[in-house]
Amino acid sequence: MTKDKDLKKLIRSRMVESNEPYTAARAQMLSSGGHSRGGRAAGPVDVDDENSSTASLPLDARIFVSGHRGLVGSALIRKLRAAGYQNLLTATRDQLDLRDQAAVSYWFRANRPEFVFLVAGTVGGIGANTARPAAFLYDNMMIHATVVQASHDFGVKKLLYLGSSCIYPRDASQPITEERLLEGPLEPTNEAYAIAKIAGIKLCEAYRTQYSDNFISAMPTNLYGPDDNFDLADGHLVAMLIRRFHEARLRGDRQVTAWGTGTPRRELMHVDDLADACLFLMATYDRPGFVNVGTGEDHTVRQIAETIRDLVHPDAELVFDPTKPDGMRRKVLDVSRIHALGWRHSIDLADGLRSTYDWYRSAIRIRGVTQSPPAA
Repeated sequence: MTKDKDLKKLIRSRMVESNEPYTAARAQMLSSGGHSRGGRAAGPVDVDDENSSTASLPLDARIFVSGHRGLVGSALIRKLRAAGYQNLLTATRDQLDLRDQAAVSYWFRANRPEFVFLVAGTVGGIGANTARPAAFLYDNMMIHATVVQASHDFGVKKLLYLGSSCIYPRDASQPITEERLLEGPLEPTNEAYAIAKIAGIKLCEAYRTQYSDNFISAMPTNLYGPDDNFDLADGHLVAMLIRRFHEARLRGDRQVTAWGTGTPRRELMHVDDLADACLFLMATYDRPGFVNVGTGEDHTVRQIAETIRDLVHPDAELVFDPTKPDGMRRKVLDVSRIHALGWRHSIDLADGLRSTYDWYRSAIRIRGVTQSPPAA
């Protein structure tokens, strides 16, 4: 018993609530242009229609954002703070190992979150998924298992689990509807990550069925934006290309190489749009079944790379290395369901890429970011 009390005291002493001020780069990113299709005004999230949650998000709600330093988590923190939410609960990886059920349970007991955004995880591009499948499978399965169980044990009012569009079969018909889940083999280059994410969806559904917990899931498309992983080996498509072209320009290189053939098609969404969608779903969606979140628009990898080239290093020649994997030939989500609920993205690709590059340059000057963001 004494050891348990000592462990509880230690964990509690390491808990923090993140109230760090915005950097200038983050403030600039938050207020950047690119909201070309409208959007909803900042303020408490409480949508009054037949789909509204009985547990809306009052401004003093205790809200846990897991993985708050990552791409999605940091966007959620920005969005919540801009809307006036201040009682935000966070913990870094050093302060709380989300793979450890005992530690997570102690944290939930001490902090008592009312709403949980489960967006933490081990993520990366094709290279990272191929090199570390065991880590991608183990880490992500453990993270969602511990947080979902603790949310159940300590009476969380509502939890939103964030999956990934990689859950869908490699040869799924396009655009991909939610019903295509488990209809065929997965893309081999990210199979381990996809299996973990599918397990997370099914876990939330199981707790909803067995315990009537209000746990929901959303499946975002490919993301980009501030606080992404800009590592040249492990990063996502947009972040990796931004860094490659930026460093090539600084070195005076006239050629930049991208993986694959350039022919696959990808849907891209700015992470601030995803944060907006997460708050919308937290307030309005209580039904069984998950929801795709995306733009419904796709482009070839070549088109995306050329757009980034023209923005960052217009004089560079873009070449592709066909010996590297392409991944899925096409992946674009059917977003009819979330459109019917009343949400649409608001940041177009050109503006989003421009503001992301502005953030990257500012981040380099302010905190020396050139590779991966800090651990979540």
